[in-house]
Amino acid sequence: MRWQWSAFDELSLTDLYALMALRQEVFVVEQDCAYLDADGRDAAARHLLGWEGERLGAYLRAFAPGVEHPEAARDMVIGRVITAPFLRGTGLGRPLMAEGHRRCFATWGEGPIHISAQAHLERYYASLGYRVVGPGYDEDGIPHLPMRREEE
Repeated sequence: MRWQWSAFDELSLTDLYALMALRQEVFVVEQDCAYLDADGRDAAARHLLGWEGERLGAYLRAFAPGVEHPEAARDMVIGRVITAPFLRGTGLGRPLMAEGHRRCFATWGEGPIHISAQAHLERYYASLGYRVVGPGYDEDGIPHLPMRREEE
């Protein structure tokens, strides 16, 4: 896996197309959820792309402390976490999240990380050090939980 950590304006058109196509394949088509994935927040994020040869195999986006949740000025935010269908079941999710944590800390310093986890993934994210920090909620018809990972 070749990892690429880029600001929005550092992404090539090919990178941008690949990440948008993967996000739409999984979050819109596979999960049968009609929502606007191009939500206007990508320009404020850093993007972690995991390349398997020439194919995008994993992705997440991350925000600096206070950008997504101004009320939680110390919290970085990770979202849009995806393992491509052709690599599911390989255990790639853990290295993706570990690399995301590493890149966030290297870019913005140590601190807590917030995620909006699909509720059925609560145990998975708990195994990565996240804990539920509030009531569940519906996001685009899918149950979610706010989760936070304290700094190490």
